[in-house]
Order: sequence, then structure tokens, then C-alpha cells
Amino acid sequence: MNTSSAPGRLPPPGPAAAGSPPPSNDPLPPPRFAYDPVTWREVGYLLLNLPMAIVGFVYVVTMLAVGLSLSVTVIGLPLLAFGLAGSRGLGRLERNRARQLLGVHVDEPRPLRPSTLGFLPWLWAALKDPVGWRHALYFAARFPWGILTFVVTLNALIVAWPVLPFLARGMTTVDRVMVRGLLQPSDELEQRIAELESDRGVVVDTAAADLRRIERDLHDGAQARLVALAMDLGLAREKLLEDPAAAARMVGEAHGEVKIALQELRDLARGIHPAILTDRGLDAAMSSLASRCTVPVAVTVDLRARPAEAIEGIAYFTVSELLQNVSKHSRARGASVDVWRAADRLMIQVRDDGRGGADASSGSGMAGLAERLDSVDGLFVVSSPVGGPTVVTAELPWRDRDFRRPAAARG
Repeated sequence: MNTSSAPGRLPPPGPAAAGSPPPSNDPLPPPRFAYDPVTWREVGYLLLNLPMAIVGFVYVVTMLAVGLSLSVTVIGLPLLAFGLAGSRGLGRLERNRARQLLGVHVDEPRPLRPSTLGFLPWLWAALKDPVGWRHALYFAARFPWGILTFVVTLNALIVAWPVLPFLARGMTTVDRVMVRGLLQPSDELEQRIAELESDRGVVVDTAAADLRRIERDLHDGAQARLVALAMDLGLAREKLLEDPAAAARMVGEAHGEVKIALQELRDLARGIHPAILTDRGLDAAMSSLASRCTVPVAVTVDLRARPAEAIEGIAYFTVSELLQNVSKHSRARGASVDVWRAADRLMIQVRDDGRGGADASSGSGMAGLAERLDSVDGLFVVSSPVGGPTVVTAELPWRDRDFRRPAAARG
């Protein structure tokens, strides 16, 4: 194993790294005496505050009064649970209004999901739903604020219109704080669940695409070749007695087809999970990838242990894709691959001295790599100015390999 230090390693990327989501709320232009579209949208939002506040306040007060007063009966708690679920729907309307008129983009809370099926588990989950209670608090607190903002805005349009842009910006700033504070999934666990649900979709889509690719390669490659091979051997068997020389020639051709078919199957198996990675780890696997690159590649792997199989596989295929890009697009004279562990992260850095200009946001293979790493809490950073060099840094969470399972169970 190579253990020399990797020169020029980048520090772990921060929150603004490529592959991480962009900020959800763009900065607003400063208010001006002249009315602009932003000001008019803010004024429209403030004028709608009163009807929305009345609807929300009446709904919440009615829901709480009826539900709590009848809680000693069999219908009180279900009414309260349905009322809290309904407050989620009103909250969705408010988030849409804030997004359209104020440019406030907040994540949707995760759906209400009881631990087991049935009405009683749903009832209990709805009654202790923090999202429903936060939404109810939002509409209760909004009622006096909605009256105030409506009255101030309406009067300013008549008697204080020169300063209305500044009044509107100040009041809608309070609205933005309330929306972000009470209508978004502020609970860290809740946000984490939503992220994992999104990442699970990416993993499922990636696995389905890989399965379709394997099926296509088997059908169009090795399977078609083996079918032709069976037909050739059948013809050779028929000619074995009447024309042994022709039969021997056909068998020789079939032997060549068998070698090609075996090579295709080996290439396909390497694309699923290479044997060298399973048997010898990332050091040997990275060296094997480097040997197939069209430019010289220096490999440095500084790992005292092997990570979990899934993390090791993602690391391998990330480097494989990046070295293919180096071969096809970089026009580089040399490249390097560095792999090391930093605390609880597996770090990968691939650099080349080519022409640069690589972009992970253009829908290319790098975008797919960024999505795959993001699905396991990884990061993907590309630095590739025009003229080069290109430096790609990938981070993966470190998970120790489970050596307790037998090899057959590990597959």
C-alpha cells in the first residue's frame, strides 16, 4: 500500500461546495421611493394578510374549542386530530403565498406517518404532531398582526404612499421571519428525515438505471454472442462426419467467440463490482484503474483500514468515472489520484493538468456523481478553470467494514 502523503490536498469542502443545494432565498433589493414589482408584491401580501388571518384564526379557535371541550367524549380527540391535520393544509397555502409574493422558499414538512397502520396509531401521531401544533400557533399569532399590517398598508396607500416601500419591507420582514420560524420543518430530525427520503429516491433511481444497463448489456452483448455461438456449434456438429475440415474450422471460430464472450462477461462483472476491489481493496483497485487510463496517473492511497463495502464501491466508481473523463476530454499529460481518511470522512482527490472547463452542473456524468455522493451524505467539489488544472474532491462518510459476517453472506 502506498503511504506517502498526497501533495496539494484540498481541505474538506464547506457548505457552499459544488454539489450542495444553492441557497433557497435570494437577497432582496433595497426598498426605493419608486415602486417596483417587489414592492407591489409585498403590498399585495400585506393586504391579503387580513382575510388570511381571519380564516386561519377562526379555524384554529373553532378547532381547539370544539376538540378540547369534547375531549372527554369519543369524538373530541378525533375532531382535534383532524383539525390539526387541517392546519397543515392551511400552512401549505401560506407557504405558497409567501413563495409567490415574498420569495420565501421553505421546505415542506414531512407527511404525517404513524408507526403502524390503523386509526388509533394515526390518531396518536396526529395529536402529538409538532408540525400541526406549530401551524396552529402561527395562525393564532397572525390574527392581530394581520389586522395591523392591513390597516397600516391601506392608510399608507392614501396618506403616506412615498414611504410605503419602506413600511412594506419592514412589515414583510416580520412576515418572513414568522413563516420561516413556524411553517418550515424547523426540527432537525424532521429535516433529516426529509433529506433521507429524497436521497432514497435518488438511490432507487440509480439502482434501477444500473439494472437496466446490465440487462441491456447482457441482452445485446454476451447473450447475442452466445446464441450465435450455439448456432455455429450446431452447424459444426452436422458437418463433423461429412466435412471434418470445415467442422474443425467452425469449431476454431467458435472458440474465438467463446473468448470474446468471456471477456464481455468479465467486463460486465467488473462494472457491477470488480473482483480486485473485493479481494485487495482500494489501493490495488485504484492502481488497476490508473493502468487503463490513457495518461500517466500517480496513485496514492493512505488508508490503515478498509471502509464499508458500499462506501468502497462508490469510491471506486467515482474514481473510475473521473479517470474516464480524463482520458476522453481533458487532453492532459498527467493525472493523480489521492485517497485518504480525515476523521470520519473518506477523502478522494483526482487532479489533471488538462484544459479545464469541467462543470458538474451541466447535466453531465459529473452531475450524476454528485447526486450519487449526496445520496450517502457525501460531497462533490469541482475546481476546473478554463485552461486547467482540474481538481475534483469527493467526500464520503467513513463507515467501518463489518468483518463479522461470513464471506458468503457478504456476497
